[in-house]
Amino acid sequence: MTENKLRLCTTTIGDLLCKNRISLSMDDGKAIDNVSLTIPEYQRPYKWTAKNANQLLDDILLAMNYQKEVYRVGTLILHLDEKQNYNIVDGQQRTITFSLLLRALGYEGIDFLQQKLPDDEHTVHNILKNSKIFGRRIDGLDKEKLSDYIKSKCELIVVITSDLSEAFQFFDSQNARGKALYPHDLLKAFHLREMSEISAVETEKIVRIWEDTDQRNLSSLFSDYLYRIKEWLKGNRSEVLCEKNIDIFKGVTAKDTHPYAQFYKGAFAYADGFNHSSAPFVTGAKNLKPFQLNTPIIAGKPFFEYTKHYFDILADIRCNDKYFGYFINGNEIVKTLDNYYWRRTGDKITRLMFDTAVLVYVDRFCPEVPSRSDLEMFDKFVNQAFIWAYSMRAQYQNVGWQVAQNYITENSRDNIRNSLNIYKLIADSDSPVSLLSKLSDLLLPLNLSDIKADKSKINNAAVNGVYETYLHYFDALKFLED
Repeated sequence: MTENKLRLCTTTIGDLLCKNRISLSMDDGKAIDNVSLTIPEYQRPYKWTAKNANQLLDDILLAMNYQKEVYRVGTLILHLDEKQNYNIVDGQQRTITFSLLLRALGYEGIDFLQQKLPDDEHTVHNILKNSKIFGRRIDGLDKEKLSDYIKSKCELIVVITSDLSEAFQFFDSQNARGKALYPHDLLKAFHLREMSEISAVETEKIVRIWEDTDQRNLSSLFSDYLYRIKEWLKGNRSEVLCEKNIDIFKGVTAKDTHPYAQFYKGAFAYADGFNHSSAPFVTGAKNLKPFQLNTPIIAGKPFFEYTKHYFDILADIRCNDKYFGYFINGNEIVKTLDNYYWRRTGDKITRLMFDTAVLVYVDRFCPEVPSRSDLEMFDKFVNQAFIWAYSMRAQYQNVGWQVAQNYITENSRDNIRNSLNIYKLIADSDSPVSLLSKLSDLLLPLNLSDIKADKSKINNAAVNGVYETYLHYFDALKFLED
């Protein structure tokens, strides 16, 4: 492992404690064998009480009864020393407790429990007490089923570093700030597990493309854009993407056989097969889009293709270079908006709303290579998306996420104009013409009295095609009344 590099992994409890291995490294998609877990001298005593042990078992039984495919049980931070020992920096309490539970279920071959534990009265007392509790609690349960579930479905996020100070720094940051642990990387781990039928060479290629992508932009793609779009398309308020709600990106797996799952898998397979055949070349037909934002993701390799597909489209939409891409392309409105994107929180939120509305439109109505007619309709929509998003910005002195969520879900108060769920409107329209017609009816001009921004700059001259404020375009597009 490279010096001072945090290595992010996932592992099942069975692999970690019964096979001395870590199931999957997100660096290369491979397992790590010969993992010798060690409790270093600086660790505190084992202090999990009967209450903690009972709660853990209750949570596992609940997850098993609900047939949760993966039950994530926490984070394990390890320091890999020069002797190749994996010293536990954080996660000791949970790891010992799982070991005791597996032993109570009849599994005796746990090397981790063979090491000499700290000679401490709390450690000795709690290990004995929790072992007895587990022995009593599992009596009468289906031990084989419970053991299999714990070993194969209970999963830990594992962070490994060869720098001890870095391990403690990561531990401190996790505990001090409660920082969420890489939702997009958790998704990566899930979908890598769904690729068991794909060759190691192809898997490595997919992982490399993922790792070569700017991780902050990748995280933003899921957290700021795709997650919010999926919620807004359903008419919901979007919260923060985290470990608890990433299931929205897990999608349809190979094991899913319900009719709806077969339909989506069939649609993807048809589009993918068509695009990789000679049909587009022979017939002159355009490639078929195998994805839509308001449909389930297909798990495994398609997830990584889905990610790249929307990453590239978003990059096109957010770049106004007229020599880059097909969509936002030397747009005069966006030249002005680009001056405001990084200013205040309200400017950032409003620009995100504009970008996401454009992304949903492109996803639904624009082919991979749009025609002139497609782009003409798109340009008309960009004007309407601007009026929609920036009507909110113009009517509020301060914009935060509560204001934005109310505006999108049509819960705005005080007679705020143009509050509507544009995402659902796009998804419910069967053509660009019908969508533009609906928006023409729904979007209303603003009165000067509605505007909270500096109105004196509405008619200022442009400098190099850039106006001092976006308000000029309300006047230019005839969405401003005296």
